[in-house]
Amino acid sequence: MNAREGAVRKRRAGAEDVEIGRKIRALRLERGLSQSGLAEGIGLTFQQVQKYEKGTNRVSAGRLQRIAEILNTPVTFFYGDMGKPAKKRDPRNASLAFLQTKGAVRLVRAYSEIGSRATKYALVVLAESLRDKGRG
Repeated sequence: MNAREGAVRKRRAGAEDVEIGRKIRALRLERGLSQSGLAEGIGLTFQQVQKYEKGTNRVSAGRLQRIAEILNTPVTFFYGDMGKPAKKRDPRNASLAFLQTKGAVRLVRAYSEIGSRATKYALVVLAESLRDKGRG
């Protein structure tokens, strides 16, 4: 047996790692935290956080626990719906999918800061009409 055969092979990141990365990114954006801010909290570079979020690199259990603490969420959140077909997934996690863009997070933050109920309603009606116009 040569050294290469005896070495422990690193497992490559897979679909589960990509899903965990998406959830990390969505929560980070929802919390208004930069990649650098999260990286500082876990003692890494922002490039490493980018790799986690893209699913390029696997997140160890201990590091995921630390990320969960920083993002103020239970570590089990990252494993919810893992391995289930898309149709059977928890709809609460589906709401995170749209939060993966900065524009969506900015929109939600701005909406939450509007004091007038009538203005909020008008904004929702406008957004829905724009959505419907885009479908036609």
